Amino acid sequence: MIFRNPSGAPELACDECGCRWFDRMTGACYECGTPIPSEAQAEFLRELDAFAARRRHDAMLTHREAK
Repeated sequence: MIFRNPSGAPELACDECGCRWFDRMTGACYECGTPIPSEAQAEFLRELDAFAARRRHDAMLTHREAK
């Protein structure tokens, strides 16, 4: 599951328990041990890329307005 933190950035959470902590060595939730599906990881990366693109766009607009 993906949700947004207060700054609008995506965060990946466990589909089973909602925990946001994952063991990167095993690819599983620290809380309940559920593996992170590859589809969820791919969706998270797409969301993260989109967020970064929006931030870059907003920064460019802010920079232009400051001139």
